[in-house]
Amino acid sequence: MERLLGKKVSASIRAEAEKLLAELSGYVPTLAIVRVGERGDQIAYERGAEHRMERFGLKTRKFIFPEDVSEEVFFQAFREINKNPEIDGILLLKPLPEQLSTKRAEEEIDPEKDLDGISPVNIARVFAGEAAGFAPCTAEAAIETLKTYDIPIKGRRAVVVGRSLVVGRTLAMLFLKENATVTICHTQTAQLPEECRKAQILAVAAGRAGLIGADCVSEGCTVIDIGINARADGSLCGDVDMAAIEDRAAGVTPVPGGIGAVTTAVLAKHLLVAALRRRQLLQKTEIRL
Repeated sequence: MERLLGKKVSASIRAEAEKLLAELSGYVPTLAIVRVGERGDQIAYERGAEHRMERFGLKTRKFIFPEDVSEEVFFQAFREINKNPEIDGILLLKPLPEQLSTKRAEEEIDPEKDLDGISPVNIARVFAGEAAGFAPCTAEAAIETLKTYDIPIKGRRAVVVGRSLVVGRTLAMLFLKENATVTICHTQTAQLPEECRKAQILAVAAGRAGLIGADCVSEGCTVIDIGINARADGSLCGDVDMAAIEDRAAGVTPVPGGIGAVTTAVLAKHLLVAALRRRQLLQKTEIRL
C-alpha cells in the first residue's frame, strides 16, 4: 500500500505557483487572515497558512478580533478588508462566535477574494462546473493529490463519505467535473460498507475515527482520508483504520501528513490566481478608459 504524502503534492503545487508568481512581474499578493477569538485549532491553521505563504514568497496580514466583538464592529471592519485594494485574498477562520452571523459573513465576502469557497457565489460556480469559482481548499486538495500521484479519475467510480457543503458535497462536484461516476454516502447510509466497496476511489470526510475498516475497501482501491480526529492521548487520526485496510488498498493518504498538508498549498495557489485575475481586470479597465 502506497502512502500518498501531502509533502509531494505541496511541492507540485509550489512549482505551479512559481509560474503564476512570475506572471505577476514582481507584484507580491497579500492574504488577509481573519480570526475571532483564540481557538487553538484556528491558531494552528493560521500558523500553517502563514508558513505556507512565506515559503511560496507571498505576504500575509492578520486581522484578529476579540471573542466578544460586536456584530457592528466586526462587519464594519470586514467590509473594509473586502474593499482594501492591497488585499488579494481573504481566509475567514470558522466557526465564528454565536453573536456573529456566519451566513452574513459568507454572503458579504467578496467572491473574487474568497479563497476557501465559502461565498454562495463560489459554491454556485463550483456546482455549475465553472472554472471561475474557488472551491473549498480541502476538497480541491483531494483532487490535487490524485493528480500528483497520477491516479486516474476519469471514468472511475468515486464514493464520497460525508455530506458537508465545504467538503463532501463539493468534492463530489469536483469528481463529476473530472468525469468520475460519483456516489455520496454518510454515517446514516444503510449498508455503508457495501456502498464503499463499490469505490475505485474512496474519499472519507465524515469526522468519525475508525469509521472505515477492511469491510469498506475493495481490493486496489485508492483511499483519500480527509477526517481529522483527536485521540484521548492528543494524537491525531483520520476516519480510516489504516492498519485494517493495509492489505487491501492500493494507496491511502495518512493522517497527519496527507490532505491537511496540501490544503494550505491550495490556499496559496488560490491567492495567486485571485491576484492575477484582479490585475487582468484592472488592465482591461485601464484600456477602456
